[in-house]
Amino acid sequence: MSEPLITAAEFGQLPDGQTVQLFTLRNGRGLEARITNYGGTLTHLLAPDRHGQPGDVVLGFDTLDGYRSEAYQQAGPYFGALIGRFGNRIARGRFELDGQTYQLATNNGPNHLHGGRRGFDKVLWQAEVLVEPTPALRLTYISPDGEEGYPGTLTVSVVYALTPDHGLRISYAATTDRATVLNLTNHAYFNLSAGAQPDVLGHELQLHAERYTVVDDTLIPTGELRPVQGTPFDFTRPHAIGARIGQVPGGYDHNWTLGGGENFRLVATAYEPTSGRTLEVRTDQPGVQCYTGNFLDGSLTGKNGLPYGRYAGFCLETQHFPDSPNQPTFPSTVLRPGELFSSVTEYRFGVKS
Repeated sequence: MSEPLITAAEFGQLPDGQTVQLFTLRNGRGLEARITNYGGTLTHLLAPDRHGQPGDVVLGFDTLDGYRSEAYQQAGPYFGALIGRFGNRIARGRFELDGQTYQLATNNGPNHLHGGRRGFDKVLWQAEVLVEPTPALRLTYISPDGEEGYPGTLTVSVVYALTPDHGLRISYAATTDRATVLNLTNHAYFNLSAGAQPDVLGHELQLHAERYTVVDDTLIPTGELRPVQGTPFDFTRPHAIGARIGQVPGGYDHNWTLGGGENFRLVATAYEPTSGRTLEVRTDQPGVQCYTGNFLDGSLTGKNGLPYGRYAGFCLETQHFPDSPNQPTFPSTVLRPGELFSSVTEYRFGVKS
């Protein structure tokens, strides 16, 4: 008898007594995703290698305690979490909207990062299992007016679904009762070797992007969209992540501008030679943050007892540009009453023989 395509189990309890669940989704063809409603976190993602052997290709923990530990909270890597209200950085934690200035937490040096001290990665989402047309999980969260300093009561829905062609599709939707700013993403760290390689420097990466957003020394965009040609940010042809990372102080933690309007399209591919696994990223967002785990230092031990050192995983966070509320030339992140924010990103897995 085949396994059910979606199952649920208890994952632990929060200090206030609320029960946290872990959902396992399978596409019946070897792809398996495990997602907890704590932070909407993708904890495991199993994909076959070139020999058909499944391996877990994302960083994370086997228990809720891993995501709740003091060491994890201090390090703040956001393994696999849903990010909001505003993914990435906002300069000085401040923005103006409709003539009013809003002050947010400055939880990343002088800046605001990933929604603040208690962003969407640290809340308990309401979960609903969906079975048609593919196994899926809908997570819903209502963020009250003023939470983390943001205006408006925001209702957010995120659907994780596995596709028959080995894709993990993440669909986002949101409405508000008052004008606000919004930038939703997922913060999965990929290592396509499934832990066989301690870092991702040998992964080959291609980004379909001709420009990137130049940043200052606190990783806030200057406003310049610089051509990648002739720089270590040029991934228009596939090459190893580690080939030129030494030329980028601190490593890659930058936004590439994707162009192509808002149509759903292929924006990135990755390949890990030892396993043969490939990853394709499709999205309708205007940017993608490629982050190479620069701040991981080996102090966190993840699944299978593996310490996560520098460059242990890479992120491809589909998004609007960092600091967009303060950058009038960037695509707008303002959401108003009566409008529906919707976006789709898909991570599709395959192999090369």
